[in-house]
Amino acid sequence: MSRLVLTGAHVFVGDGTVLERSTVVVDGDRIAAVGPDAAGPGPDGQVRPDDRVVALAGRTVMPGMVNCHFHATYHELGSVPAPFGLEEPMALQVVRAVRNLERLLLAGFTGAVSAGAPFAIDASMKTAIERRLIPGPRLVPCSRDISTTGHAGDRSFPSHWEVGALGAIRRSDGPDEFRRSVRLEVKEGAEMIKVFVTGGHGTVGPREQTEVTAAELGAAIEAAHLRGVRVRGHIANKEALLMALELGIDLVDHGDGMDEECIERLLATDTPLVPSMLFPARFLASMGGASLGFTDDMRHDVDAMAAILPVANDAGVRIVLGDDFGALNFPHGSYADELAYYVEEVGIHARDVLVWATRNGAEVLGRADDLGTVTAGKLADLLVVDGNPLSDINVLRDPGALVAVLQGGRPVTDRLAGIAR
Repeated sequence: MSRLVLTGAHVFVGDGTVLERSTVVVDGDRIAAVGPDAAGPGPDGQVRPDDRVVALAGRTVMPGMVNCHFHATYHELGSVPAPFGLEEPMALQVVRAVRNLERLLLAGFTGAVSAGAPFAIDASMKTAIERRLIPGPRLVPCSRDISTTGHAGDRSFPSHWEVGALGAIRRSDGPDEFRRSVRLEVKEGAEMIKVFVTGGHGTVGPREQTEVTAAELGAAIEAAHLRGVRVRGHIANKEALLMALELGIDLVDHGDGMDEECIERLLATDTPLVPSMLFPARFLASMGGASLGFTDDMRHDVDAMAAILPVANDAGVRIVLGDDFGALNFPHGSYADELAYYVEEVGIHARDVLVWATRNGAEVLGRADDLGTVTAGKLADLLVVDGNPLSDINVLRDPGALVAVLQGGRPVTDRLAGIAR
């Protein structure tokens, strides 16, 4: 197999470092060499006869991005008055998951950490991707949403309880039920457990409502860690956030209500945060300023997070990307809109947001050793971008600007032939 030699590249390494006029060599599934053009295409400094050499003329090479809050099955969630996960037949949800995972990959996200799906669909998607039955990102499959009876996401009816129709919710009450729920989800293939700790953030439940006890959440975390899997929590108030961090939660979704005390605890525990701000902001915009009660809380939370998130970022909190694409009026597809939102609306520097998407994302994916940076020896999950996302983050929103998407050195998208040698 011939090597791919990309010369004249603007390289965003993934840790914030930028290399100008550099060469990146891909040999098989790995990055063989990275360095200034003068150093040649590899350690031997020689171009091999069968090398595929592409002069990028200043185009950008960067790591593949990672979406750390992805719902592959979501489709206009909230538009149908049915229990979560039972809005459509399972087979149709599987088809949607296949399509959305491919969309994510084509958008330059070579990795994804799920935030929940019904019927163990995620676990099957991971297997299908690994067996190359379908195209998709490297995937960490997630569980159903685990929380207490009547929590903000529990729209089940007694008839569903009687027939045992779980959908996307596994109702649990008391520490023992939480332990059992975790074990059942792990048995079905979950590598990440999702717990609804509070209401708020896109739900009609009040953000002040903490929906699990410390004993219940602690039991879930303990059971998950004993099985070697992690726990993420939907959290939208300060008290619940501090409780979850104290109990050892692995990933915080949303984090509404975060203040400087919470930032200190996030830093002390080195716990990643997925703010997922774009969905509530888009939802509010779609309402045209109308007040529906819960939208007032949502508006407050968006404004508060926009103020505190730059503080958390500057302090060094590990922030990652991911949002509720597929929710009501928030369709799958335009995944890079999230990066532009944080840069243009929240005021985070593009360099930092790109680190969230690459190095930080690879850490949450559990693949920091071999993904997340353009470094010799790592897997060649790479993007070649016709433009510079550091100076214009919107270039990542343009499918035509993604000249190549490589996953383990294999081309997912390859328009490099259109670039002069």
